[in-house]
Amino acid sequence: MNASGSPVPVERGPVEVLLSIQKVEKQFAGRPVLCGISLDVASGEFLTILGESGSGKTTLLRLIAGFEHLDSGEIRMAGERLDQIPAHRREVNTVFQSYAIFPHLSVFENVAYGLRAKSVARAEIPPRVTQALAMVKMSEFSQSAPSRLSGGQQQRVALARALVNRPRVLLLDEPLSALDANLRRQMQVELKSLQREVGITFIFVTHDQEEAMALSDRVALLRAGRLEQVAEPREIYGQPATAYAAQFIGQTNLLRAEVRDGIANAGPMAWPSAGPSGAATFSLRPEAIRLSSAPQGARPAGGTAHFHGRVQNQTFGGAMDLVEIDCGNSHILRARIPSPGPLVGQQEFEFAASDAVRVREGGGS
Repeated sequence: MNASGSPVPVERGPVEVLLSIQKVEKQFAGRPVLCGISLDVASGEFLTILGESGSGKTTLLRLIAGFEHLDSGEIRMAGERLDQIPAHRREVNTVFQSYAIFPHLSVFENVAYGLRAKSVARAEIPPRVTQALAMVKMSEFSQSAPSRLSGGQQQRVALARALVNRPRVLLLDEPLSALDANLRRQMQVELKSLQREVGITFIFVTHDQEEAMALSDRVALLRAGRLEQVAEPREIYGQPATAYAAQFIGQTNLLRAEVRDGIANAGPMAWPSAGPSGAATFSLRPEAIRLSSAPQGARPAGGTAHFHGRVQNQTFGGAMDLVEIDCGNSHILRARIPSPGPLVGQQEFEFAASDAVRVREGGGS
């Protein structure tokens, strides 16, 4: 943290691009599903493709895996065309939502199956399977039947079966969605730790924004087949590029304002804004709003927006309460503030002008 309490940017060395997706287009029955997707994925990166149902995220994953053929564009791995290589010859493996574990084979044989199918030397198979099971902490279950495993254990077997092939890229299609909430959180931690340990590039597909934020080095947000924003989790949350990104990643208040002479005006609120004059939309996260620290009637400090409103709803949330504030003229704001006890009637609130982030209203690029 610097003196103002903001995170200090981390210096990063040169990034080695492993996978390059260039202007990829895909249609089904004449309906566009992916529209000119271009995206580079670094070696050793944990990239999450995030989006709602129908956004095209699984289709993009299937194109990388070779389960679908792109209509135009290209996909390269380490500079060579990947999209022209048959799926079974790509240095890519996929972990599916269903796990697809063979019920009649032991854990060991499930993991060994892919190696046998590729005619790997018989003597090489046992040590590679043993190593893969050790990576996912399933060594003691090597002779167990899949039916005797928990959901989390089955998920680890599916990971081991993919890792044993030593892929350069591991694709994960919502692999945690079948788990209960507590196990899902546990597996998120284990999955992130495993990726760091093995150093393989992970491309993870999910519709769960909290999961994406917890796991990823970067998040690629898809909307209707187009990339809305690609950024690190802290950046996509703190500096959303569009109104859609701001609303999809966490909660936010969208403030429609008019900017004139360096001041943004939105109903009862006004704050400094360095952007161009005219109509503008700002994203203001609920946690950026706080009870005013200024004495009643005092002039707020520069760079601080000061307003009052009537508390119309307050939800206790432990350390933080969610408060709905009626500012009049249909302006309703949500604030997440340290639990102050019950709030009633008119209250004074404030937020830092820098927390109101200007966003585009339009769709992705």
